[in-house]
Parts: sequence; C-alpha cells; structure tokens
Amino acid sequence: MHLDTADTSSTDPVPGDDAPHQGIDAPDLQLFVFALFFVFGGITSLNDVIIPKLKDLFTLSYAQAMLVQSAFFAAYFLVSIPAALIVRRTGYLRTAALGVLTMAVGCLLFIPASKSGMFGVFLGALFVLAAGITIVQVVANPLISVLGPPRTAHSRLTFAQAFNSLGTTVFPYVGSILILGSLSTVVPSTLVGDALDAYRRQETQVVVNTYLGLAAALIVLAAVIWTRRHRLVQSRGAPTHFLHAFGLLRQPRFGLGALSIFLYVGAEVAIGSLLVNYLMQADTLGLVDQAAGKHVPFYWGGALVGRFIGAYVLRIVSPGKVLATVAAGAIALILTSITQSGPVAGWSLLAIGLCNSIMFPTIFSLASEGLGRRAAEGSGVICVAIVGGAIVPPLTGHLADLFDLRMALLLPALCYAFIAAFGLYARRPFAHR
Repeated sequence: MHLDTADTSSTDPVPGDDAPHQGIDAPDLQLFVFALFFVFGGITSLNDVIIPKLKDLFTLSYAQAMLVQSAFFAAYFLVSIPAALIVRRTGYLRTAALGVLTMAVGCLLFIPASKSGMFGVFLGALFVLAAGITIVQVVANPLISVLGPPRTAHSRLTFAQAFNSLGTTVFPYVGSILILGSLSTVVPSTLVGDALDAYRRQETQVVVNTYLGLAAALIVLAAVIWTRRHRLVQSRGAPTHFLHAFGLLRQPRFGLGALSIFLYVGAEVAIGSLLVNYLMQADTLGLVDQAAGKHVPFYWGGALVGRFIGAYVLRIVSPGKVLATVAAGAIALILTSITQSGPVAGWSLLAIGLCNSIMFPTIFSLASEGLGRRAAEGSGVICVAIVGGAIVPPLTGHLADLFDLRMALLLPALCYAFIAAFGLYARRPFAHR
C-alpha cells in the first residue's frame, strides 16, 4: 500500500505534540477506535481455536503448538517501534489504514498456507496478520487516551478494552464452530506421504474460509479509515531515531510497566492457548474439542464484564490498588485450579478472565503517565513488550510436556505476582515535573 505523506497539512500526527496535557473532544472518533479494538481483539483470540486444530493436524507437542503464539507475538517485537515512527510521520488514521490492510494481507496468506500443507507457512501467515494488528494497536492505545479529558484516561482506555474483550468473546465461539467443528475422525499420525498432505490441505480449508471472510471485512474497514484520514488536522511530529524510544525504559515507572505488560500478555495468552486442551482432560470438565472451544468465550467474556465494571471502579479507586487486587485474585484462581478437580478446576481457570479484565489498560496508562508528546513512542515500546505472548506460552507448553498442564500453570502465576507488585509500586499518581 502506498501512503501519501506529501500532504502534511492534513496529516494526523500525535495529538500530544501540540498539547500534551489536553484531550481532544471527538466522540465520533472514540466510537471509531472502539471498533478497531473489537476487530484486533477478536482476530487475536482466534489463535486459541487454531492451536488445537493445528496441533491435531500436524501431531505437535504442546511446546510446538505454542509456536503459533510465538510467530504471532514476535510481530509486536519487530514491528511496534517502526509503527510508532510511522505514526509520527504520517499520523494516526493513515497508519491505522495501513495496519488494517496488512491484516487483510495476512488473512489472504492462509490460502497458500493451506495449499502447502506445511505448519511453517501457517506461522508466516500469522506473523503478517499480527504485524497489521501491531500497527493498529500502536495507533489505538494512545489515541483513545487523548480523545477526552486526561483525568479519565484510565477509565476510557479500560472501556475501550471492553470492546476488545467483546471481540475476544464473540470470535472464539464462532471460530470453534467453523474450525474445531470440522475436525475429522481420521488420525493424522496414521497417514504418510501424499495422503497426509492431501488430508492437511482438506482440513485446513475451513481455516482458509474463515480468514477469507475476515480479509473481505478488513479491506472494507481499511477503505473507510482512509476516507477519514483528514479528521485530525495537526502539525506533523518531529522525526525520531529508531532506538530513541527505548530511552523511555530508563524511567522506572515506565520500565517496570513495560515488563508488566510483557508478563501479563504472556500469562493471559498461555492460559488462553491451553484452555481447550485443559478442559478436555478427564479430571477437569472432560469435554470434546468443539465443546471445549465453546467454553473459551467464558474466559474472554469474563474480561468483557470486568472491563465494564472496571471502567467505573477505576474512577473512584486508585488504579494501582485495583491492579494489585486483581493480580492477586488471578493467582488465587490458578492455585485453586491446580489443587482441585472437576468443574471447580475448569471454571477456576476460566474465571481468570475476569481478573485479567483491567490489567492491560491499567498497566498501560500507569506506565504512560507523564510521557506527554512521547506518548506514541511509549505506545510503541509497550507494544514491543507484548512479545511476552511469544515467549511465556512456549515456556508454559514446555513445562506441560515435562510435567502436566496443571504444573505448567505455575509460570503464569509467577507473572501475576510481579504485576501485583507493580500495582503496589504505582498506586500513587505520577508526579509531573
């Protein structure tokens, strides 16, 4: 896609450049950004449905299956800072259009992935899809923070994340029907050669059909965003060196917040990725694959409910204290799931979604307080930290292979322990100098 950067008078750069402590009153753009949160949240959560599908088709171990998340979240590590620099150069809305179109390209790459019948090609398609999501998320997080009064930024970002959770609730349920519902009774390990390749191409076609529909919707969305590119008219941001943004990590509050994002995303994704297989175990809910997949929305739905509640609670309670409380709750639920069996074990793990609800937006806003005109750079660095979703899940999967799924959950519990500590550290408002 070609971005027209010559028309600098109509470019929509970082709003904080001209007035870092003043919000922009644009309710219509808020609704528009809420839609972006819905889309990229929903597509990301489809990984939880794809993982058991690909694990079955390619007879993968848990650690190998988690490479889906590694390929996906590696994009955050590689693309976030370039995306932040694009925002400063071309503006929020033009960059958002680029991101959505990149997502569409990633969806279309599932066609050659299916024809190849190779796991690695699927990982490549997921990386491109995630690169587009990364660009959109780098735009959306700081943009929603400035579209309104600064005093309600915590609450507003949490409310926006509720739309993210709405997407993560709806998409896995539909995906479980479209993708897991088609799992064949054939055992892939009994096939070899051309028969195995043909079987994989046939079974992955349902994945292709799902993502083709998404690609069509994304192309339309990108076109709509492009027509809105003149909506924010401000001067273009000054050029920034690629590595300059990482200097923000020297600020203790921001650095610890970025590490908390790394651990939070890693823990959330690890648990979500293992849910289907966990709920299929006889000592939890003992469900078949499609029924287990239909339970994944309860995990993300808990985050949806919690974010609407959190949007109110964060207006009256210190965000740091709320963060520490829900992180402690997540640890308690993990320990309950590990030590109990049957429905208690299964539903305790699903209930962690409720505790996850306010973590990302609260950590993001706590870490970003005081960044002012460097808000886009901060968003880029924090999105780099989302690479935790590429690292913690495979480590959790490796523990599952060595021990079992229950013991593997101790790693996410350790992640939540650090987040609770950060919440206590950041419980006092940032002191502007």
